[in-house]
Amino acid sequence: MRRISEELDGKKIKDLKVLCTFICIFCRENHQTEDRTVFSYKADGWRQVMGDKELVLCQDCSGLLKHGIAKLLLCPYDPKPMCKKCKTHCYAPGYREKVRKVMRFSGSYLIRHGRLDLIFHYLF
Repeated sequence: MRRISEELDGKKIKDLKVLCTFICIFCRENHQTEDRTVFSYKADGWRQVMGDKELVLCQDCSGLLKHGIAKLLLCPYDPKPMCKKCKTHCYAPGYREKVRKVMRFSGSYLIRHGRLDLIFHYLF
């Protein structure tokens, strides 16, 4: 079992929270008819990232989140740049497009629903 807590700094924790929250919003709003289960990630320190919050995701979104977590933890850059500005793209092309779609949808969803405080909190 990996020890996430040893690999995380404040920025990576923040990036993981954003990724988790945005994928949850996307899945909840777009995959209502699919079977969704509680996401589980077997690693020490996962509670440090999400606390007691349960993530309910479909199988496709769970796979995307696991891929995103792995790529974030394996990022060779310190400090980690934003993925869209990075010179080395870690995500496989299919995953990269999915994450881009999730970020675009969830960001606009939060703005439309008056959650500018969350956008501000996550970005700064």
